[in-house]
Amino acid sequence: MSAPRRRRLVTVGLSIALGVSALAPLLLLGVWSLGRDWFYPLLWPPRLTLDGWRSIVTGRARLGTALATSLALAIANGALATILAFPVGRAMARLRGWRRHLASAAVFLPIAAPPIGLGIGLQYSLLSLGLGATFAGVLLAHLVPSVGFLSLYFLGIFTAFDARIEEEARSLGASSGQVLRRITLPLLRRPISEAFLLGLLISWSQYALTQLVGGGLVHTLPLEVFAYVRAGQDRYAATGALLLVLPALGAVAAARIVASRAEVPPL
Repeated sequence: MSAPRRRRLVTVGLSIALGVSALAPLLLLGVWSLGRDWFYPLLWPPRLTLDGWRSIVTGRARLGTALATSLALAIANGALATILAFPVGRAMARLRGWRRHLASAAVFLPIAAPPIGLGIGLQYSLLSLGLGATFAGVLLAHLVPSVGFLSLYFLGIFTAFDARIEEEARSLGASSGQVLRRITLPLLRRPISEAFLLGLLISWSQYALTQLVGGGLVHTLPLEVFAYVRAGQDRYAATGALLLVLPALGAVAAARIVASRAEVPPL
């Protein structure tokens, strides 16, 4: 067998193995979410039921309420984190030398800090403000690591951004607002969309911050999944786990669509 053919077979084999390793847990969760009375050593559930998925609509298992809360938090966090991180990343990109390193370290600290330690500090601060165990308090807690992460993301975007395009527009009489609306934002439409999706996913998967700041009163999907796992409700836990995976898959698909359609507008 020739060397190119061997390399091709190895590549195909590795691709198949990677696909199986990625899809097998999702397929297992899918069967588990439908299975009833599925105990060891049975290889297949004796009965299938849609109770786990019906509970999302009926509200019997609180999955529907938790899903709605998580979606609201994630969308609000993605939008607010993008709005706040955009000017921070741009300001950092204009710094040079030790100032940029210091600013980068400052925004990286909430990301690098252990979620438990960060959550305890935020819990004390938000309780002092009367925002403990509230939706707004949990949202503010989610914004702390999200803004730090997206600020570093926009730092990379604006470091590579050619600001001479804006300067040329100003030289032709455009105001700062016109430059932002008609030049900067259209040119950065794709990075802004990706930043929103990143902020959404950061909030969507938060557990420690939600548990500490929410005080058990703000029920999100990750909290409900862990509660069902502890309670031995495998069917509902598997249903919730699949719901946790869907936004990540949707975000990847949306990013691909945005990337394929993004075009530089004519100046």
